Amino acid sequence: MESIITSRPANAFASIANLRLPTTARLLPTSWCPDKDLLAVILRTNNRDKLSLWKMQGAKKWEIGFDGYDPVSEEIVDLTWGTDGTSIALAHHPPLITLHSIENGHLHVSIPLILHHSVPPDLKRLDRIWWFPDPKLQTKSTMPDLFKRHNDITGSAFSILKTQPLLDPLHDELQALSSTELFTFQGVKPQASNKTQLPSIIATWPSLRSDPIAASLKPPKSGKQPVRPGEEYDEGDDSNTNSLLLVSDKFGDTHWFLDGCYAMGSSRLTERTTSLYQDSERTLLAFSQLISDHPFTRLAPRVLQLPVLSQRYLRDVARVTSSTKELTSYALRAVKEMRAAWFGSDTQSGARELGPKWLRGFEVRQREQFGESEANPMLDLTCLLVTGRASEALADYLGSNEQMSERGIMKWDQTVSEALIKLRDYSEKRLIPACQRLHLLLEEVMGWSQLPEYAFCVLKTDELQKCLNLTRTVVLVAGWLTATARRDLARFRDFLNWVRYEIARANPTTDVNTLPPPRHDPLEVNDYLMTGLTVSSLDRWFMGPVPNLSPEDLGIPTVGNLDAAIETARKALSDPDTFRWPLNVQQQDHSRLDRNLDALMQELATQCNGIFFMASTTVTRSAVVSPSPPPQPGRALEKQVIDAPALVREHTVDPSNHVLQQYLAIQTPHAEEGTYLCVIRLTCHYDVPEPTVGMEAAVLHCARIKNDEAQPIHLLDLEFFDEQDMIIVYRMSDSGPAYLATVNYGDIDYQAIPCAEGMVVNTREEVMEDVLRRVRVGELAPECLPINQTRELSGCREGRVTLSVNGRAGRRVSCVLDGSGLTLEIIDMEGGDDEEEEEGEGEDGNTSELPETEGAA
Repeated sequence: MESIITSRPANAFASIANLRLPTTARLLPTSWCPDKDLLAVILRTNNRDKLSLWKMQGAKKWEIGFDGYDPVSEEIVDLTWGTDGTSIALAHHPPLITLHSIENGHLHVSIPLILHHSVPPDLKRLDRIWWFPDPKLQTKSTMPDLFKRHNDITGSAFSILKTQPLLDPLHDELQALSSTELFTFQGVKPQASNKTQLPSIIATWPSLRSDPIAASLKPPKSGKQPVRPGEEYDEGDDSNTNSLLLVSDKFGDTHWFLDGCYAMGSSRLTERTTSLYQDSERTLLAFSQLISDHPFTRLAPRVLQLPVLSQRYLRDVARVTSSTKELTSYALRAVKEMRAAWFGSDTQSGARELGPKWLRGFEVRQREQFGESEANPMLDLTCLLVTGRASEALADYLGSNEQMSERGIMKWDQTVSEALIKLRDYSEKRLIPACQRLHLLLEEVMGWSQLPEYAFCVLKTDELQKCLNLTRTVVLVAGWLTATARRDLARFRDFLNWVRYEIARANPTTDVNTLPPPRHDPLEVNDYLMTGLTVSSLDRWFMGPVPNLSPEDLGIPTVGNLDAAIETARKALSDPDTFRWPLNVQQQDHSRLDRNLDALMQELATQCNGIFFMASTTVTRSAVVSPSPPPQPGRALEKQVIDAPALVREHTVDPSNHVLQQYLAIQTPHAEEGTYLCVIRLTCHYDVPEPTVGMEAAVLHCARIKNDEAQPIHLLDLEFFDEQDMIIVYRMSDSGPAYLATVNYGDIDYQAIPCAEGMVVNTREEVMEDVLRRVRVGELAPECLPINQTRELSGCREGRVTLSVNGRAGRRVSCVLDGSGLTLEIIDMEGGDDEEEEEGEGEDGNTSELPETEGAA
């Protein structure tokens, strides 16, 4: 063996912080934020995971739990960082994806995943998550395009929506304060529940990040607090635009999301994806693992291409899909609030029951106090209205009932009036404008269905026409509701004016000469008694089947086209008598017509969701996936190889020119001569139908040179750091001090390993077996680990450890979590301990030895 002896200090790196965690923790390979000095640590509490974010110097930023999520998250499977530098994405079990702000952990997006029903229960788990930026971000042109504004083409639906006034926001149920939050002390805010209260049809609707302004809606008021001095973050950019979030499950499906949230369906690879990379042309390279009792990882990647991703039409469809979701959700919530105002809900009483309740109170008074076995309260009220004479029971009820006090009448008036005004205003000023904007977007999509550029969306003309018809019907029915609510409000106020007048008359202390004059219309009062007090026509807008109306059903004449309208106008100007309004007009009977606005909006939402869901999932259905080579028959590996190596790590250089270079570090099983670390360099050409792989290998004996003598070491963990070094954690024996060291893998001698005659090497396990065979026969000569720099860790004296690193320039740090999961040490890989420094005990018992580095968050 060759000896590599370097003269280095005992502690070549500086310890930044020693964290003593309150509960068992986990680290992931992606725990370090790539462009900020932030570390994500997963804590385990009460059999559920929590996510905490820490500064590199040891201060905890925030901690969030997931008990209130739907479905309830039991475990964080994997995490990745957003391409814009402001988000973090988590994959959970049960299958759930959440996007959070790295500023405070606030939930941005929650996407439940329903895996295919044929997936075995033990494989219904998410596995890995990746977030790739758009490799072809457009640079700003020095000469702006006068016909486009923020990618909106002049004359398009979005450019028209920008000229419309923003609709007022509705009450946001997700932001409602509980009594605990209202009366809590300042600075102590309980964790809000994140269970979605949206209808299921909206929760499953594919959508980009919420943008109410694009849909011509005024955004709700935000309670975001300003960032405190010293906690500023790097400014976010638009790097998330056209980015690609991918999540794989253990069954072999890969789920796709544009901008991290717009669901585009899934691709079936039939094999479990272990790692995924993207080249400059947005070709994806997936390394997969066979799903079997002895999973083997393939050497050659499978190539995934999505031609639609390079076209702007995908984003056009995604934007329209998101805005139609915003408008549909707005309309559904408007109808829900109208229904709650009229019929009541779990948290409020409705105005609808006040009239029948008042009438039932009078009927009870007739039966119990005046012995009327066949009480008919409506008859007594009608007699009072017509003759001005009240029965004994009615006079007593008007004069002594608590509801007949001025306070009771005012409460009745206020409740019903507010409900009717809400029905009138919400239908006229919110529901109708929202559906008009929705109709505008659907008309543009209808035009797309005729263009070949949008053929990938599979937009069906008949389904779009049905949605347009439903939208027109909503506008028609909502306008009808506006007129009915306005009429009922006038009749109700006439009714209360009559009730107040009769109460004053029934009061024995009232002087006849001072009695106010009547201010009611008897006909309107009688109409309200018959059709408004007990059975209201407004009920029909929230009950019954889905209506199928046309303007002609309501007596509204329609004109087929512009030419017909011009011809009708000319006839009216030439002969006005033909259009004179007749003296006697028979009122049409509309009682038979269905008008359930609630069911109509649900049907419209279902139809629109089906169209846009189909349009979004066609993207992944058009994916071109290279075939997977079949396993070679008759390959029997050694048992020690099948039992899986202790450590396998990989590092891939950014693919370019259809060439992928990958480094694999594989620790071989323990043998009599010790263990080896095989470093394999793979060069893959994937611009051919079947990717070809060239292999080079170097075998490093797990030993270090001390005093010209090779001493075996126990390798605990390792990670690739940059293009030259990897970081290892080892001990000299089963227990004792642990050391963190750098190993130069970029400058070691690699030897080509062509396949032996008649042998086909397809998997990493086969490569490892071949390398071990070459070592035994002397074709490969092992060397000792080329350790450059070493530091003794303060803990980790027994058991396994977990290592996570960040090798980017300016943020070259690593952290080691001990086997108990309670002690975490953060180490600066560019600083040294050549001079003694005073150690100060900071908050939470953390030791901070260095000032905050430049660029820290």
